[in-house]
Amino acid sequence: MELVLNTIDIVVADLEASMAFYRRLGVEFKVDSAFPGHAGADLPGGLHLMLDTQPFRATITPGWTEPSGGARNFLAFEAPSPDAVDALYGELVEAGYTGVKEPFDAPWAMRYATVLDPDGNGIDLYCPLPAH
Repeated sequence: MELVLNTIDIVVADLEASMAFYRRLGVEFKVDSAFPGHAGADLPGGLHLMLDTQPFRATITPGWTEPSGGARNFLAFEAPSPDAVDALYGELVEAGYTGVKEPFDAPWAMRYATVLDPDGNGIDLYCPLPAH
């Protein structure tokens, strides 16, 4: 049997707030009219990203409870330029989202920054640095 990983599901407290955050990163979700606590977005390369509210997840997975502690997931978004990493980080922090790591030139030759989505999931913003 060959399995294919093609969907990532993020459990969220507030569907509208999460959709607004990810819209700033270029991801457009559509709420499922049959299940208003569920939204999905098709991403390049055939990947599908879903957002499920906590009550919706609890109906799918009996016994599910909200995790505690720090971020367990990080999604990484590639920006078109190092300056775009800086600008997007600034826009998100200015809009009230939590900045975790200000943009910096990482030793792995990328401009890198991290913010948190409304549920505390890590969102990395990066761009390869130009070769010197």
